[in-house]
Amino acid sequence: MRSIWNGAISFGLVSIPIKLVNATESHSISFRQIHVSDGGRVRYRKVCELDGEEVSSDEIGKGYEEADGSIIPITEEDLAQLPIATAKTIEIVSFVPADEIDPLQMDAAYYLAANGATAAKPYTLLREALKRSRRVAIAKYALRGRERLGMLRVVDDVIAMHGLLWPDEIRAPEGVAPDAEVSVRDAELDLADALMATLGEVEMSSLHDDYREAVEAMIAAKAGGGFEPPEAVVEPAGGQVIDLMAALENSVRAARASRGGEGAQDGTEAEVTPIRRGAAAAAPKAVGGKKSTAGSAGRKTAAAAKKTSAKSAAAAPSAKAGGKKSTSAATKSASSATKSTATARKSTSAAAKSTSAGAKKTAAAKKAAPRKRSSA
Repeated sequence: MRSIWNGAISFGLVSIPIKLVNATESHSISFRQIHVSDGGRVRYRKVCELDGEEVSSDEIGKGYEEADGSIIPITEEDLAQLPIATAKTIEIVSFVPADEIDPLQMDAAYYLAANGATAAKPYTLLREALKRSRRVAIAKYALRGRERLGMLRVVDDVIAMHGLLWPDEIRAPEGVAPDAEVSVRDAELDLADALMATLGEVEMSSLHDDYREAVEAMIAAKAGGGFEPPEAVVEPAGGQVIDLMAALENSVRAARASRGGEGAQDGTEAEVTPIRRGAAAAAPKAVGGKKSTAGSAGRKTAAAAKKTSAKSAAAAPSAKAGGKKSTSAATKSASSATKSTATARKSTSAAAKSTSAGAKKTAAAKKAAPRKRSSA
């Protein structure tokens, strides 16, 4: 890999010659600007404002513009002669636990390669010291015209450096959190935990850019002349979650189904307990007490009435069809069955009243009876 910067790591009195190599690369697809009517490419040309001529990259340098618009030229030699220790040196200033670095500060990543045979021993010493201490090194360095902050850590057998933003470059998250007071129930947290356990972990190497692959396939199809735009997939509109609990439960089930019924990382199945909504609780059964005589009597009387009604109904169709007597007999039987049912209802009501009256008398007798005094 091609180095983008040569210098040294300053580790106390130890100096390690190194080369800086990009640790990341962009796979994003670049588009050119074109004239829509004819497809001609639109270019940006660098033109000098004084003579109006186009300038090549070799003729372009740096300059600082003052408030009055005048330009002060700045050369690379001017920058190299600045009295800054980090101009060509990655100066380690401290060693801290890795969890003290806020991920918000992370910037570009680089590999540090030992530059020459003499750098192998001190390079290995620093690498092994970082491994054993389980810490990262905080360093300052200068790159592309400015001093920067960096973090050195070990990746496999290589020392990697992450560019860090300066602490004052991190904006405070003011006005970002929701203004409204929101309370989260334990049941909702339990379902969120179940969803996290169901999703589990993923191999980072298995993740890829689906959007880039779709764009590449579209470009290949257009180049071959066989591109047909697919039907637009209508996604459900986002917005307010009407039922958060239902959404969490459905998410857990969908995640479990997509992973073929896999459970949490430890092999256990993440349980989801459906929560009843709006269902009235079943009334508790009465404990203790005597059975109601009225209820028993009413049930017996109603059963008798049903039997009488059934016999009458059975007798009615058995009469001979076509005669007036048969019709009259059937009518009388039905009327008799109705009267029997009414009589049964009256009996049930009377039995209930009798039981209620008996209960009241018993309660009155208990109140009237004098209490016995316990002997000393």
